[in-house]
Amino acid sequence: MASEEEEYRKLARQEIKTELAKIKGWKIVKGKIQRNFEFENFEEAFSFMTRVALEVEKLDHHPEWFNVYNKVKIDLVTHDVGGLSNYDFRLAKIINKISSKMSVG
Repeated sequence: MASEEEEYRKLARQEIKTELAKIKGWKIVKGKIQRNFEFENFEEAFSFMTRVALEVEKLDHHPEWFNVYNKVKIDLVTHDVGGLSNYDFRLAKIINKISSKMSVG
């Protein structure tokens, strides 16, 4: 995937298909990649969001997300390039790794 120094790069349709196949649970919705998570309770959902936030800051690539009680919906898109970029898929992989360490429904 992208190196630490690599810039945001808009992906072509075939690249998006290839990258999407590598990330479990994500789908394309309205030009963004999206995944929904469900936790045991609000504390676990908020803990997950906090862990993701720490990684997001390191990448300086921020998700669009929505939380209600034990549910978290995450949309990823790169506004700077007007579509999906290498960073969206990089962040999705990080989010999946974090969620795999938690009890996610």
